[in-house]
Amino acid sequence: MLTFGLMFFCLLQDQFDNLEKHTQWGIEFLERYTKFVKERSEIELSYAKQIRNLSKKYQLKKNSKEEEEFKYTTCRAFLITLNELNDYAGQHEVIAENLSTQIIAELSRYTQELKAERKSHFHDGRRAQQHIENSWKQLESSKRRFERDCKEADRAQHYFDKMDADINVTKADVEKAKQQAQMRHQIAEDSKNEYLTYLQKFNKDQHEHYYTLIPHIFQRIQEMEERRVGRVRESMRVYTEVEHKVLPIVSKCLDGMTKAAESIEPKMDSKQVVESYKSGFEPPGDVEFEDYSVSMKRAVSESSFLNARGDSRRRSRSKLWPLLKRNKGTGQEDYSHLPPEQRRKKLQAKLNDINRDIQKEMDQRDALTKMKDVYIKNPHLGDPDSVDPRLEELTQSLEKLQLEAHKFEGWLTEVERKLLEKGSESQRRQSSHFDSQGNTPLTNNYGQNRESPDGSYTEDRSTETTMQFKSRSTEFDDEFDAEEPLPTIGTCKALYPFEGQNEGTISMAESEMLYVIEEDKGDGWTRVRRNEDEEGYVPTSYIKLFLDMNAKGAMTYI
Repeated sequence: MLTFGLMFFCLLQDQFDNLEKHTQWGIEFLERYTKFVKERSEIELSYAKQIRNLSKKYQLKKNSKEEEEFKYTTCRAFLITLNELNDYAGQHEVIAENLSTQIIAELSRYTQELKAERKSHFHDGRRAQQHIENSWKQLESSKRRFERDCKEADRAQHYFDKMDADINVTKADVEKAKQQAQMRHQIAEDSKNEYLTYLQKFNKDQHEHYYTLIPHIFQRIQEMEERRVGRVRESMRVYTEVEHKVLPIVSKCLDGMTKAAESIEPKMDSKQVVESYKSGFEPPGDVEFEDYSVSMKRAVSESSFLNARGDSRRRSRSKLWPLLKRNKGTGQEDYSHLPPEQRRKKLQAKLNDINRDIQKEMDQRDALTKMKDVYIKNPHLGDPDSVDPRLEELTQSLEKLQLEAHKFEGWLTEVERKLLEKGSESQRRQSSHFDSQGNTPLTNNYGQNRESPDGSYTEDRSTETTMQFKSRSTEFDDEFDAEEPLPTIGTCKALYPFEGQNEGTISMAESEMLYVIEEDKGDGWTRVRRNEDEEGYVPTSYIKLFLDMNAKGAMTYI
């Protein structure tokens, strides 16, 4: 019974060259597939790198303005998405690494082994083919020699018979022809035996060639080819398995992005906006009716008219203070340029930072103290005095930080106290406004707890508004009379510089002398004049007043 290798040979015994071409194509296909996987791996690495760079580009930068934005759920969700995207990129790097180690490296090594094995098999095949060809040539040569010798023997025999039949030929010639014929017959016999020997040898070689050597070589080539095909199949299976293994983690990354999107709370973000930007200002009170017809029925002195006009301007201005633009050009250490609520938050954040620095310095001091104790107990480990300069530096730094913390605690306490008083006053005004009789209070409560144009505010002045309204009944409308400059009631000296960037304020330099035209009415602001065309309000705490007592008495009397 023929083996499968013999059947394979019987079918392809005349296709040895084609088999050589086919196996060469198989190696080239293996190299082409390896190159394909390599390029896929490079694409995965490039994609992962681009994804990581994208995630890094939009990541939160420390000590940046963006850090404040991540208090919103949208920004936090975006940060989670970026982190998940970074992990997602990592899975593509895993794909590239597994493709490189499990397929590219293995196929490259196997390709080299396959080339060497193929070369060995076809070398054996060509050697066997050369051997049978040489055996065939020997057989053909002995066969031709045997044929030639037989013909020579026939001619020699024919010549002997002719000489033996001729009576005219001498006996010596006949004997010579006889010996020649016998010699030719012997040569032909020897050629026959040689031919038989080579024939037997060729038949044996041919049988061994076609039934042993070549089938064995073809069987090894077949096994080599099947292993190559099997390796391609395994590589293609690993190719898909590599991606299947990362799918659960990729799915988790995508689920994380989905959860991040679902965690966005529109109401929470809008509430955060309110908490971030609420100023703590009270809404203005109702605008009082001003009856100008009463003032036209009686004569009004110039001083009372000017005083009423000044009160009216101040009243209108106080109502608009919460709507004026804040001074963003200057920032003060105590954040007094901010609205109360924002000032409280800034002070609290600053105090927290200082406390963290204090704790850090204390930890370092404690560590150095322990190190010094160790050096004292074990002098061979180090010099205890070498730690003293650093301990002294930390002590000074701690004292400075503690003084800073005490200063900010004082400011924070002041702001919280004023906010508490303001809240109590707001409740009182609301209960007064919505009483059981539905009557509107006679006084304008917005005159209390006034906020300054740059965001600060002063103590309550509950009687100020009532005093202002006593003179409002005698005020003329500005449309009927041209404005006249207010009289000077004294001078003042600027103790500190002030940048009057808000509407109604005036800037001043330190030690500058200005004219006072209107005193502080209890809201922390004094009206001053630099020249005929330039006047405005400055903080009362920033100046030293030198009032003309006669002018002041006249104003008070009126």
